[in-house]
Amino acid sequence: MSTEKNSSRGRQQGAGRKKSHAASSSKNATGNYKKRPSKFSNKPERTPQKNENNGIRLNKYISNSGICSRREADVLIAAGSATVNGKAITEMGYKVQLTDEVRFEGSLINPETKRYVLLNKPKNYITTMDDDRGRKTVMELVQMAAKERIYPVGRLDRNTTGLLLFTNDGELAKKLTHPKHNVRKLYHASLDRKFALKDLQTLSSGDFAVEGKKVFIDDVAYVQGESKSEVGIEIHSGRNRIVRKIFATLGYKVVKLDRVIFAGMTKKNIQRGHWRHLTEQEVNNLKML
Repeated sequence: MSTEKNSSRGRQQGAGRKKSHAASSSKNATGNYKKRPSKFSNKPERTPQKNENNGIRLNKYISNSGICSRREADVLIAAGSATVNGKAITEMGYKVQLTDEVRFEGSLINPETKRYVLLNKPKNYITTMDDDRGRKTVMELVQMAAKERIYPVGRLDRNTTGLLLFTNDGELAKKLTHPKHNVRKLYHASLDRKFALKDLQTLSSGDFAVEGKKVFIDDVAYVQGESKSEVGIEIHSGRNRIVRKIFATLGYKVVKLDRVIFAGMTKKNIQRGHWRHLTEQEVNNLKML
């Protein structure tokens, strides 16, 4: 009889232990059990990852720019290869703000991925980042092209169509807009009347001025297969509305103006109002200009 009591007591204790174990766990929606965290745990609570509002380490900034690895950047920083806002920095762990001007061996660098977008601009869009008068801007056309903030390289006036490049590569943008680099820009101009041969020869002579300043015209010719009012003109000047002013100086009005070539790139396979990313080879070509 005592054996039966002991056996019964053992079964009850075993059931109690099982019940206690089940109570220490919580069942989730999938039928699995999760162990409750111990109130005696000495692990610190997880804190949100800090953002980079207080700066980014210089070696990381250089590495993100594609120059080299962080370890290599430390060596180059110690050697004085990096400057921040014009001051050489050799301190390890130095933090910079995204608004700082950081240069590596004299060249401006940026930690963002470089983007290069080519747009075939339509009429009635102005080349500006925004407009307080509510007019349409070219930025509306490329807003989905990159998550990085890209900028137009040079300008096309509101009624001029054709090729317009956007990038966040400041060094390349500066290079493409400076006249000394002779970046090729070819325009197709439709005039209000036939362009006289003598005026064509005047532009071809290389001695032509607009508003008292000499303009370097690289080439000018009638557009093949079109009437004599269709003229192709190649320049490398960056002056505002310069093509329209060239023809106005000779008494002609430009009815339509289309940029068909920019820095060796054409509008091939880009419909009006559409854009595409440059290929790696195209980017390399631009950097070798």
